[in-house]
Amino acid sequence: MPEKLDVGRMPAGVAGLGLMGASITACLLSAGHPVTGVEKDAGQRSTARRRIASLLRKMGQENLLRAPGDEVMQRFRTTGDVAELGESEIVIESISENGVQKQKLIESIEGAVGRHVPIGCNTSAIPISILQKETRHPKRILGIHWAEPAHTTRFLEVICGNDTSPAVARRVLALSRHWGKEPTFLRRDIRGFITNRCFYALIREALYLVENGYATVADVDRSLRNDLGYWITFAGPFRFMDLTGLPAYATVANDLFPELSNATEVPATLKRLAQSGAKGVSNARGFYKYRDGQAERWEKLFLDFSYRIRTLAQEYPEDIGDRPTSRRRKP
Repeated sequence: MPEKLDVGRMPAGVAGLGLMGASITACLLSAGHPVTGVEKDAGQRSTARRRIASLLRKMGQENLLRAPGDEVMQRFRTTGDVAELGESEIVIESISENGVQKQKLIESIEGAVGRHVPIGCNTSAIPISILQKETRHPKRILGIHWAEPAHTTRFLEVICGNDTSPAVARRVLALSRHWGKEPTFLRRDIRGFITNRCFYALIREALYLVENGYATVADVDRSLRNDLGYWITFAGPFRFMDLTGLPAYATVANDLFPELSNATEVPATLKRLAQSGAKGVSNARGFYKYRDGQAERWEKLFLDFSYRIRTLAQEYPEDIGDRPTSRRRKP
């Protein structure tokens, strides 16, 4: 059971109200927090408010809200001024993946909030220790890595930088349970954390297969969807190896690992698409071609799926009281 916390008396701040900032805000509002959202662009503030209201309406339809969405929205306010985060008891920055900009934002947040208020950095890969540099109180700065859509997924990574206080990390871990998450905890800082280090290794190999003519984009997607996609919500890779027979994996790895791609350059296909301005479904340009309306339908399907898979996954336990085999420490 989550630690007892009165989140309704715990004002939260979100700095950056883009796609993910909006869904993080919806998550915090649904958990009971009063939330102040900071976004410099007035047009983006209006867009975010409409998006958050829409997300909350859908959460209400899925029985994930304790009160009607319109009532929940009354606990949300927006501003263009970081100084208005002063009453917040936790702040999450969620701006673009740019270390310099994030450090500047953290500096501004530190000037607005109390010295013991945790500041969570939503980053996909930037080491938290880098973001802690030049801060006034690095002990309260940590990584809080969300997955999109942040208001439905159970994923959350809590990452300690070199100077993060373990007490602050434990506090955020306890809070995240109230946000409906099953958090993972990184006690040591590493670029990319857990899920992105594993996922980008998969991306590299998938692009290697496509670029070298072994399979098409669609074939790689189809294969992974119908294999990994079949089991990975139920079990992570270590549990899956236990379930399906460990010795074979050691045998296959012995022959396969030397042949996997170890490229250090960004794959040409990915670089070309990014440089061309392709953003995926958000502008209907990506690995796939999207005809009129298809990108919007894919976005809707993805959100609908996220709710259904959340419901299904909750029928199966995070664990059943067992513990992983520990490595024996050297004397």
